Amino acid sequence: MSEHNKAAAEQRAREQALVDKVVASFETAQDPRLRQLTQALTRHLHAFLREVRLTEAEWASAIDFLTAAGHITDDKRQEFILLSDVLGASMQTIAINNEAYANATEATVLGPFFVEGSPEVPLGGDISFGAAGQPCWVEGTVTDTDGKPVPGARMEVWEADEDGFYDVQYDDDRTAARGHLFSDESGAYRFWAITPTPYPIPHDGPVGALLAAVGRSPMRASHLHFDVRAEDRRTLITHIFVRGDELLERDAVFGVKDSLIHDFVEHPPGTPAPDGRDLGGRSWSSVRFDIVLAPADTAGPGMAAYERNGA
Repeated sequence: MSEHNKAAAEQRAREQALVDKVVASFETAQDPRLRQLTQALTRHLHAFLREVRLTEAEWASAIDFLTAAGHITDDKRQEFILLSDVLGASMQTIAINNEAYANATEATVLGPFFVEGSPEVPLGGDISFGAAGQPCWVEGTVTDTDGKPVPGARMEVWEADEDGFYDVQYDDDRTAARGHLFSDESGAYRFWAITPTPYPIPHDGPVGALLAAVGRSPMRASHLHFDVRAEDRRTLITHIFVRGDELLERDAVFGVKDSLIHDFVEHPPGTPAPDGRDLGGRSWSSVRFDIVLAPADTAGPGMAAYERNGA
C-alpha cells in the first residue's frame, strides 16, 4: 500500500472512531426513543460532514447562521420553522406522520404564523376583521372517511391579507384574517374570508439570505390555512390553494399538493352573495372545500404526541 493510501486509510479510521465514540456516548439514555434519535442524528450529521469535507470556515458560518436565526425569532416570528419549511423538512415530517388513509384530506405545513386565541365567528361569519382583500365565501362539509358528517368540528382558519402580510407581522397588535368556527349538526360550515393572494415568506433574515444565495424565490402560492379537529379524528393541518396560480409549481416551502388545489370562482360586482350580504358593489370569489378526516388511530407517533400536547 502506498504512503498516500496508508494516510487516507488512517484518516478514515480516525474519523470513524470519532463517530463511534459519539454514538456510544448516547447509549446511557434511558429513553429508547431519545437514544435512537440522538444516535441516528450523530451518524447522519457526521456522514454529511465527511461527505462534503466541511471546512472550519464553513462550520463557523453555519454557527453564525443558526445564531442569527435564533436572534430574529420571537413570539411572532419563528425563523427555525421557516428554515425547516424551505429545506422540505416540514413537509417530509408531515408526510411521515399523516400516512395516506382512504379518502382523507391531505395535510400540509402549519407555517410560522399560527397563533392561539383567535376569535370565534358564527357560521356564515367573517374572519377578515377588516383585513384588506377581495371578499371570499368559503363553504363545505366535514365528514369521516365513510362519508358520515362530523358535527362540532373545530376549524381554525387564517391567511395573509392582499398585501401579503399576516396580522402578527404588523406592529399594532391587530387580529385580522383569522378566526375559528364549528361545523353544524350536518357537518357543514361556511364563512367569509378574503381571496388568497401570493406573498413572500419573511426573507429579511438568514433564511431569506440563504434563498437569495441559491437563487430560490421566497414566494408562496396563494392559500388559506385550516386546522381541523374533532373527537376521535386525526387532526388535519392543511391549506387550500388557488387553481391557476403560477406559483403552484414553485411554492417556497413545497406545500402544494394536487388534491388541495381548488377553484376560486370569481363573481363580478353586483352578483348576489349566497347569504344576501351587501358587498357594496364589490366583486367577490367563492370556493368549496369538503374536508374528510381520518380516524385518530391512523396518526403517526409524532402527530399523536402533537395532539396529546394540545399544540
